[in-house]
Amino acid sequence: MSPATVAILADDLTSAADGAAPFRRNGHSAVVLCDVPAGPAAAPSSRTPSGPPAGPSAASPGEGVTAVDLGTRIVDAAEAAARTRRAAGVFAGAELLIKTVDSTLRGHVAAELRAALAGSGRRAAIVAPAFPGEGRTTVEGVQYVRGVRVDESEFDRDPAHPVRTADLARVFPEAVLVGPDGLPDAAGKGGVLVCSAATDADLDAIVAAVPRPDEVLWVGSPGLADALARRHSRHPAAALSALPPVKSPLVVVGSAHPASRRQLAVLRERATGPVAVLHTPEERGTDPAVLLALLVEKVWRAVTDGGADGLVLTGGETAAAVLDALGADGVELHDEPEPGIARGTLHAPGRLPRLPVLVKAGGFGDDEALLRLHALLTEAAAAPGR
Repeated sequence: MSPATVAILADDLTSAADGAAPFRRNGHSAVVLCDVPAGPAAAPSSRTPSGPPAGPSAASPGEGVTAVDLGTRIVDAAEAAARTRRAAGVFAGAELLIKTVDSTLRGHVAAELRAALAGSGRRAAIVAPAFPGEGRTTVEGVQYVRGVRVDESEFDRDPAHPVRTADLARVFPEAVLVGPDGLPDAAGKGGVLVCSAATDADLDAIVAAVPRPDEVLWVGSPGLADALARRHSRHPAAALSALPPVKSPLVVVGSAHPASRRQLAVLRERATGPVAVLHTPEERGTDPAVLLALLVEKVWRAVTDGGADGLVLTGGETAAAVLDALGADGVELHDEPEPGIARGTLHAPGRLPRLPVLVKAGGFGDDEALLRLHALLTEAAAAPGR
């Protein structure tokens, strides 16, 4: 049965989009918001409490999928936990509640999980961070990227959140490693349950094993979101109007990840015709916040002066800053042209035109990813959504 309401709590904008995109592909309407929406408080969630109550702000989101960027990747652990707990309380009434985590375990993973579990009132958290489509797997509770432990990969040198351990038992000391056969009983008892997965079929088995998906907190990357969306597809599918055509695309790269820089080089070398690109410098001698502010100002000028009518945004922090500068609440999702890529339009009802945007996490995609996304943006107006 398809849930009427799905809420996704993410630490940055690309994670929110990555979590919502599989649901859009499986028939749900979906919007990605840059902040928790304001609204009148509703009664606390009626689910059986098994932890601290959700609080007086608990409410159900609107019908469809609402994914929210909590901005916790760029704050300290205490602030990240506070934001997450509040958001989990606000969305405690959702029929599916998902807390995204980075598939390489960057960010305040443990603090945010505990806060989401406490704020939502859910009894158990099902943790499955594998994203097989991007080579991120979990084997016996240890996280790998393309066969290499994440704490021995390039992600252990991440400038903001270097990965210190790939062992989920060290990330969540209170957790129990559980296979699909043990999930029904373990979910009923509660606690933090870690699940290994190396394929999409493994993730499907995890999702299918939980008898009451509305009573647990789902914790994972786009791989888990994809499995949940497959299990809870919507029929008939929600329709969306066609995307506006783009004549002047602008590619914006704020991520310092080496993958983004390789993709940018390939785009410049192989694109047919001129390509408009704005990016932060590879050498980060200046404060990253200052560099981002300068980049965003250039993007704002390009859009408001009519020099760009479509955007490719790389990096979650970059995407959120650009949307905020343009006055958008978020992105109304149209589709997911590739795993980990979200395509849609600016979400600012009655205030802004439906500017097409493509959003990609900095570390996602092969070297030709930006080349393909630039081509997608410049295609003729897409057909109406499925």
